Amino acid sequence: MAWWYLALAGLFEMGWPLGFKLADLCPQYRPLYLFLAVVSMGLSGLFLYWAQRTIPMGTAYLVWTGIGGMGTVLIGILFFHDAVTFWRLFFLSLVFVGIVGLKMVH
Repeated sequence: MAWWYLALAGLFEMGWPLGFKLADLCPQYRPLYLFLAVVSMGLSGLFLYWAQRTIPMGTAYLVWTGIGGMGTVLIGILFFHDAVTFWRLFFLSLVFVGIVGLKMVH
């Protein structure tokens, strides 16, 4: 169950930068998006806390930030026209390999 908590923590970790971005792009809904960003931060931290009861702290933290970071980069590429370059995707794939590797050796 801890790995599910960690996956949820990583997904909610993507929510707060997305909320900040949307708050900047849509000023009329800024309070709503900022509220959702704060809720996402809280849920991310809560699920990380629950995951760390079983998963070693360093592993949990790296996987959590990796999921959040990779997901945020992909959201930026897919929805906000962030740059897609070979090197960006190459280094993103290295993060993915690191996350999978840590799961496999846990």
